[in-house]
Amino acid sequence: MSYSAHSIRNICLLGHGGNGKTTLVESFLHMTGVIARMGKTTDGSTVCDYDPEEIKRQISISAAVAPIEYNGCKVNVLDAPGNFDFAGEVAECLSVADAGVLVCAAKGGMSVGTERAWRLLDERRLPRIVYISKMDEDNIDFNSAFETLREYFGKSVAPLVVPIWDENKKVTGVVDVLHKRAFEPAGNKRKEIPIPEEKVSVIDEIYDQLMESVAETSEEFMEKFFSGESFTYAEVMQGLRAGVRDCSLVPVVCGSALSGLGTLMLLDIIVDLLPDPLEGIPAAGVNKDGEKEEFITSQGAVPAAFVFKTVADQYGKFSFIKVLSGDITSDMTLVNATTGQNEKLGRLYVMKGKKSEEVKELLCGDIGAIGKMDKVKTGDTLCDARKFIKIDPIPFAEPNFSKAITPKTRGQEDKIAAGLGRLNEEDPTFTVVNNAETHQMVVTTAGDIQMDVLVSKLKSRFNVDAELAEPRVAYREKIRKSVSKQGRHKKQTGGSGQFGDVWIRFEPCDSESLEFCEEVVGGAVPKNFFPAVEKGLREACVHGVLAGYPMVNLKATLYDGSYHPVDSSEIAFKTAAQLAYKAALPEASPVLLEPVGELKVTIPDSYMGDVMGDITKRRGRVLGMNPAGNGSQTLEAEVPMAEMTTYAIDLRAMTQSRGTFTLHFVRYEECPGPAQEKAIAAAKAMAEE
Repeated sequence: MSYSAHSIRNICLLGHGGNGKTTLVESFLHMTGVIARMGKTTDGSTVCDYDPEEIKRQISISAAVAPIEYNGCKVNVLDAPGNFDFAGEVAECLSVADAGVLVCAAKGGMSVGTERAWRLLDERRLPRIVYISKMDEDNIDFNSAFETLREYFGKSVAPLVVPIWDENKKVTGVVDVLHKRAFEPAGNKRKEIPIPEEKVSVIDEIYDQLMESVAETSEEFMEKFFSGESFTYAEVMQGLRAGVRDCSLVPVVCGSALSGLGTLMLLDIIVDLLPDPLEGIPAAGVNKDGEKEEFITSQGAVPAAFVFKTVADQYGKFSFIKVLSGDITSDMTLVNATTGQNEKLGRLYVMKGKKSEEVKELLCGDIGAIGKMDKVKTGDTLCDARKFIKIDPIPFAEPNFSKAITPKTRGQEDKIAAGLGRLNEEDPTFTVVNNAETHQMVVTTAGDIQMDVLVSKLKSRFNVDAELAEPRVAYREKIRKSVSKQGRHKKQTGGSGQFGDVWIRFEPCDSESLEFCEEVVGGAVPKNFFPAVEKGLREACVHGVLAGYPMVNLKATLYDGSYHPVDSSEIAFKTAAQLAYKAALPEASPVLLEPVGELKVTIPDSYMGDVMGDITKRRGRVLGMNPAGNGSQTLEAEVPMAEMTTYAIDLRAMTQSRGTFTLHFVRYEECPGPAQEKAIAAAKAMAEE
């Protein structure tokens, strides 16, 4: 069945890992008759967690789509992972969602995942519903959970349900405050029950508070409220929808996904109060002239779609899209706004977890997938040539946990590179760099779990075993005083010999690359040998005398020497220059230079002392602090990059995952004695290997 944009809801489930998002999707599917029985994350039978890695680890790793048909609407549920290593999947979902459902557990207090999800929704100005899950567990206190939400997120948080519990404090049903009806679960349906007498006054009080919220959405409603008139049902829904849309009202629902308690009520609120794609936040992008432009979702306009996710497996490649305007059909030709190339669309599908159902068209506002679009990548915009628009890229967080990756079996480097390239199509949040200086392939991810998943997928999909190691630090070497040395190369063989003789003065300078000068008087060294001397020195500078790292800030002046009219050659003078280099530099007070990075770490105020102390232990210098809003500060520091290899994991431990950071190289500085000795010892050990 086809649905117009008015009858579509695109929602993203967000929250801390383990709060029950995937199980809630199962409950949606079961209660609406899509599946006969609910799957379990523990036995790997859920619709949304279908990847072998998800089944093995029993956590969501990638986002999945599950469409649900309910009360004449199509609800596209985007199930996003709660683990912070997979925050890129959340960003992909939020780029196409029109609203969020924040899933938080009924006990355990405020989780960092809930805080982060709320902040992400705030950044994108997205309407939201809070769903308090796992209400069937023992020792549940709904009032305490609600008060915690109020404490953190303010008075906009408003309950639309009241739980009913028995004499053993077990939640058995819920009351819909808006319609003043009570329900208990009955299989994959709900059964209406009488409202308990002790709940009537509580429900009336909450209902009155909701009417106040409705009154605040317009002057007309405010006048009606203060004159004592009652709102009609249509006015109540209009006011609540307006409040939800401008985020001045955040409905709170509770339930149990396992028993189905509250599931249909949550769906009712999603359909009744959350915006459709035409009412959503316009997409930001640039037009053909590169000027900023908002793209408003429109049913009658020319076709356009945004690619928010890519899945590639042994069966092929799917490009997940949201249709931003017009309708899209297979075999249609659209322009890829990123590349400028025309793309003929492949077959169209509606995805339900890993299952794909082919469709003839995707209508405006809907979410689906296109098959076998090899040149299309995540973040691309497919548009009609008559209306060019390039939607802004998905704001992925910068990865900052790096490891060097090598195959366990020699000769499989190309296989690893090809495998990581394929995986990077699916997951653009990690980077792969071949570091020519350290001769390592370095993978950078959001954290250790994402790194571990990549290694597992290389084994399972591409049959290559990989090993991880700490990335080597790219040090430099320089000298601190001036030294002059002779380099003399004399070799006699049966025929003509080799002879080169140079005197070179080595001294520090500001230039990063070798600065070569000559002050030869009276033709002691013929001019035609000057390039050979310079070439010999440049080759020598690749390896310093302390630990074999490149030599920088070096000035070399050729000021004297001698030659033989027959035996002198370019190779002889090149060798002589290198002998002078090796003789002079150990006496020129050489020192190791280490890379220093600019660190910006954003943390709640309460962790400031611990983080500053840790930076000092890493030989860092704190430069200052700036307020970052929401009781957080951004601390700026300069830290040796050799001390930061485990910082992504350490910062999470220090701040309960509330801290984030970026680290960028700024310059090289002299390495202090103990750190220099350690680096030299490591370099020698590596050379011996």
